[in-house]
Amino acid sequence: MSQTKALALAVAAALAAHAAQADQPQEKCFGVALAGQNDCASGAGTSCAGTSKVDYQGNEWKLVPKGTCLTLNLPKRMDGTDRTGSLTPLSRDLPQS
Repeated sequence: MSQTKALALAVAAALAAHAAQADQPQEKCFGVALAGQNDCASGAGTSCAGTSKVDYQGNEWKLVPKGTCLTLNLPKRMDGTDRTGSLTPLSRDLPQS
């Protein structure tokens, strides 16, 4: 198989996988996005996609497959407590003013 055909097949497979993911029901999950990787904002002092200032910022959200938000495997907080996603905005891990 030529390199061009192999590349075309790889791109087609990636697009098909992305389309299958897009068909899956999604939900907003707060406090799970890395800095600059949020999908949008939730309240005062926030704007929109890609604007979160800190990792796991509690008032920013990311779309995740429905039913997975509360069970995502996230690193522990600096004080050693568990960090979990939330279906509502959180007041933790907010950027310093």
